[in-house]
Amino acid sequence: MGALFRAYNYLLHGLAVLSGILIFFVFVLIVVDVTIRTLGMIPPPFTLSVVEYVLLWFTMLAAPWLVRIKGHVFIDAVTQFLPGPVKLVVAKIVYAGSAIATAIYATRSFELLQTSWIENKVDVRSIDMPQWTLFAPMPLCFAMVSIEFIRYLVGIDDMYSQTVEEREGV
Repeated sequence: MGALFRAYNYLLHGLAVLSGILIFFVFVLIVVDVTIRTLGMIPPPFTLSVVEYVLLWFTMLAAPWLVRIKGHVFIDAVTQFLPGPVKLVVAKIVYAGSAIATAIYATRSFELLQTSWIENKVDVRSIDMPQWTLFAPMPLCFAMVSIEFIRYLVGIDDMYSQTVEEREGV
C-alpha cells in the first residue's frame, strides 16, 4: 500500500511540475508572438488556440496539488467562528460534497473524452485540433481532486486547520 501512496504522490507532484512548465511555455509563446507582431511580421496562427488549451491544461494539472497544499480558493469566514464540534461537522459536509462533485466531474469529463475520441471530433479554431485533447487532463485530475477531498474527509488532513493569518503568513 505504501508503494501505491508514493506513486500517487509522485504523480500529484509531477502534474504540478508539468503545470509549471506549461505556464512557462505559455509565457515564452506570448513573448515570441508579441515580438513578432512588434517587428511587423505575421505571428504563427496557432498561438491563441494553443494558449487557450494550455490555460485549461495547467489549471487542471495543478488542481490536485493545490487542494493538497490548501492553495485552492475556499471560504472559511463562517467556519472560523464556529465552535470545534460544529466546525468539524460542517467541514465533513464540505469535504463530502466536494468529493462527490469532483467525482461527478471526473465521470462526465471521461464520457466527453471518450465520445470525442470515438467520434473523432475536431475542435476548429485557428488550427484544427482533436477535441479529445481538450478533455484529456480532466478525468484524471478531477478524480485526483476527489481523492484529495476524501483524504480530508477521512481525517488524514484538515482544510480548516490553519487560521487565515497562518495561511497567508500575516
